[in-house]
Amino acid sequence: MNISRYRPILYLQCLFLGVDLFVNAFSELLRIANVVLLVMFVIQDMCLIFAIIVTFLMFFTTYVFQAGLIHVLIRKFKTTIITAFIYLGLSISLHIWTMTLRWTDTNTYIWTAGYHTLYIIQRTGAAFHYYFYKRTSLKLSDPKFYEESDWIKSEFAKQR
Repeated sequence: MNISRYRPILYLQCLFLGVDLFVNAFSELLRIANVVLLVMFVIQDMCLIFAIIVTFLMFFTTYVFQAGLIHVLIRKFKTTIITAFIYLGLSISLHIWTMTLRWTDTNTYIWTAGYHTLYIIQRTGAAFHYYFYKRTSLKLSDPKFYEESDWIKSEFAKQR
């Protein structure tokens, strides 16, 4: 895979992370209007879903996947896959809970113990998601995944 082909995909993945980071950082400032907050949450969740889709599309374009060594990709990127889905679930849960508590009055104090706990877990999960997702997107730019090499031949030998 040449660099000119991979660069737009990498920029797209960084855009998804940037939108997610922006919404996480500034969602409390945008709580004045429920509709604005709801739209921001929907945009964030859609970016997370698209980020997962783009990651899997990158998996599908690798020579490793096309050679039938799917388990190698899953083994190498298992942590990224798991953290992406957990973070998506945490984000959707937090968004639903936030909108449920704030829908009637945007200025009410909603920081209950359970909500505060979910908020902290979601933000901590965000840090792990950012790290693993960016690491995966950069690792998938390695040419060894896109051409036949000794590494892939040794993986075939291990499978037999």
